[in-house]
Amino acid sequence: MAILKKKKKAFGGYNICFKGCTDSLEKVFGTGKLAPSEMTKKIWQYVKKKKLAGKD
Repeated sequence: MAILKKKKKAFGGYNICFKGCTDSLEKVFGTGKLAPSEMTKKIWQYVKKKKLAGKD
């Protein structure tokens, strides 16, 4: 008998809404080259700073 596992929500259950944001990508990421991991960190810094995330 197989045990059914609950599916985990993506992003830990966060809803992120960028609607109404007017900042350019250069303002969020800067003008230099970035690794994908650094891009992720900068996106989350931006989301937290602007309070764009909410829990489900």
